[in-house]
Amino acid sequence: MDHIKKTGGFALVPFAVFVLLFLGAGIVLDDFYALPSPVAVVCGIIAAFILLKGSINAKVEALVRGCGDSQIITMCIIYLLAGAFAVVSGAIGGVEATVNLGLLYIPVQYLALGVFILASFLSTATGTSVGAIVALGPIVVGLATQSGLPLPLLLGALLGGAMFGDNLSIISDTTIAATQTQDCQMKDKFKVNILIAGPAALLTIALLLFTGLQSAPVLDVLPAAQDISLLKIAPYLLVLFLAIYGVNVFAVLVLGILASGAVGLASGELDLLLFSKKVYEGFTSMTEIFLLSMLTGGLAEMVREAGGIQFLLNKANRLIHGYKSSQLGIGLLVASVNAAIANNTVSIVVTGPVAKEIGHRYQVQKQKIAALIDIFACIVQGLLPYGAQMLIMLNFAGGKVSFVEVLPYAWYLYLLLFCALVAIFTPLVDRILLREPQALQPVKTAG
Repeated sequence: MDHIKKTGGFALVPFAVFVLLFLGAGIVLDDFYALPSPVAVVCGIIAAFILLKGSINAKVEALVRGCGDSQIITMCIIYLLAGAFAVVSGAIGGVEATVNLGLLYIPVQYLALGVFILASFLSTATGTSVGAIVALGPIVVGLATQSGLPLPLLLGALLGGAMFGDNLSIISDTTIAATQTQDCQMKDKFKVNILIAGPAALLTIALLLFTGLQSAPVLDVLPAAQDISLLKIAPYLLVLFLAIYGVNVFAVLVLGILASGAVGLASGELDLLLFSKKVYEGFTSMTEIFLLSMLTGGLAEMVREAGGIQFLLNKANRLIHGYKSSQLGIGLLVASVNAAIANNTVSIVVTGPVAKEIGHRYQVQKQKIAALIDIFACIVQGLLPYGAQMLIMLNFAGGKVSFVEVLPYAWYLYLLLFCALVAIFTPLVDRILLREPQALQPVKTAG
């Protein structure tokens, strides 16, 4: 069988074409989501066919082999099921019911705390930070005006809660990408992730609670909530429980879809035909990330066969000197790519294979790598002035606040970074949860 010829660092040029095209289009068009990411990947693939040395047949075989990799296909199927669950649950009113239930029990002086907790649950349940911000953003802006509480404080709480769930949720595309690129179980990644994100969330809650004690809102009572239905929230709780319990992710998502459908049928929100249409709508909502993951897998295989991944690893080995520095290097790698392309899922898909190789070489547990790449990508994504989350929030604010005003209140993201660094430079995570002290010794490699 023919192979693509080894060209070392030159093999990374197609990847650079993809990243720079995506970045350049965002800068020129003033919208980092204007150019569909699969189109940018296709341009990188075309560049690979032109620039890499070897027969056309060898390049096609590498592309197809990468696109059809079992982990890539698994990732794509999970995307489809996650999309179906999110759309069906939304169609039965699950998001509105969650928001209204939260507002019913939030005292006005603790509105910022309530927003953080509500956004955390909603983003964890739905798997999307953008979805949580879209659902809560207009409400938060309106309540800030009515209550007299600082809008930047409430938006910072909203941002933190949204990114908390985006990072943890088992149906989040970032979690799916992180676990599949590292070939680890979602429940294992969740255990490591919650050990890092949990303390950050608790510290944020404590800060917001203290802030609430000092505030003096104008309103005494929040506007009355409507449509309080615990039944509509039940599918979210079912999925969260089954995922934490360790049930296979395919079974979790299928049961979640069926549970949402059953609630919709019982309440009259759906009939069988509409239910099937919503499932398909969920599938199609994941078309972009589906194509992105598959095509990026193909491009990565072409680059790997040409020696590009090995070139990166060789360079990394000059900067990485052990177990701890390898984790920091992995975090900085995904953070840098995310800052360039303003998409945390894409950054994880792109850097995942390199992170896996570095982790294997220095015996970093794969579930810890999955947690770290997801955490660092989410931290950077939340703090980017041109990230979707920040742009949507500022748009809802209607020019009342700027990025600079919100940034000091993104407490959760700063605390998450601190906790991630503690997890890297101290043995707490390894001793408490992973219990693999032998992993503290790097693998000896030639060269």
